[in-house]
Amino acid sequence: MSIKQRKKDHVELTTSGQVNYQQSTGLEQYQFVHNALPEVNLEEVSTEATLLGRSFSFPLFISSMTGGYTDAGAVNAIIAEFCEEYGLPFGVGSQRIMLEQEDTISTFSIVRDRAPNAFIAANIGGAQLIDGLAAKKTKLLIDSISADAIIVHLNVLQELVQPEGDRNFKGMEAGIARLVTDSTVPVIVKETGAGISASVARRLLDIGVQVIDVAGAGGTSWSKVENERSSNPDPKHSFDDWGLSTAACLRQIEPLKQEYNFEIIASGGIRSSHDIAKSICLGAQFAAAAQPVIKAVVNNGLEGLENLYVRWRHQLKIILTLLGCEQLKDLQADHLKLKPSRGNILH
Repeated sequence: MSIKQRKKDHVELTTSGQVNYQQSTGLEQYQFVHNALPEVNLEEVSTEATLLGRSFSFPLFISSMTGGYTDAGAVNAIIAEFCEEYGLPFGVGSQRIMLEQEDTISTFSIVRDRAPNAFIAANIGGAQLIDGLAAKKTKLLIDSISADAIIVHLNVLQELVQPEGDRNFKGMEAGIARLVTDSTVPVIVKETGAGISASVARRLLDIGVQVIDVAGAGGTSWSKVENERSSNPDPKHSFDDWGLSTAACLRQIEPLKQEYNFEIIASGGIRSSHDIAKSICLGAQFAAAAQPVIKAVVNNGLEGLENLYVRWRHQLKIILTLLGCEQLKDLQADHLKLKPSRGNILH
């Protein structure tokens, strides 16, 4: 099967809602500590957030998903126009196909045409860095979209389940280290739904990665996606629920801020402003989502995406007011408590 068809399949399956993890993000185990005397004016509450030194209107990074097939250009154009208008950062889908098939470059480069001032991240898989990325290819990743950062996605689970996926992962860490050295823009490393542990985060920080996107379990299960695509699926779906929950990743990685200067993006099942606020309380600076964004675009185009943004932004302002906070940096761990449910397990 061609890479183009695979990318198309991925978008169709993830927007269907039928390929989510059975395990949760872990964020639902927390509830906010209500402040009955907030001393806050809703109209003065700000949802502005910073990432890599840039200011944005809302703490949502639109995660990488699309690119490399015919319809992807149209979806990317809508997302780019939206991010330009509303001041949000976003990342294109994996540019591996672009490096192999030049006729797909336009499905990526269109984003900079539509969003000349937006923060846009390039994207390449960790497995593609094993032998080192040639300087001209690194330059193409960046220059094709005038990228402000490069995302390296780690998707070992997906590759192993995918019939045509990679099987060798020796040398990824060294490849990322080389990219950090060679790149003219910051490097973000993200998982694709199985989560990043504290020990892996430490290794990434030691080689100079500036942002870690935890991308924990609880959202789209890429094992399920690949099983749905496969003509010979695993009948037991043995790995469909594999991974660390988003909340568990945040709890593990946040303490590393005492040793390293880096930023955390929370993703993996982010489906509301409640999830965003809880993630920030647990140590993230930003949240990221792909599925609800792509679904909004596929169903209702730019208007659907604008409606999602307006709703989430309004809800986040209400949450901040109910917690007595005027800005996102005021959110702290003590604004959360575990729900008093019997047998509560932090997974």
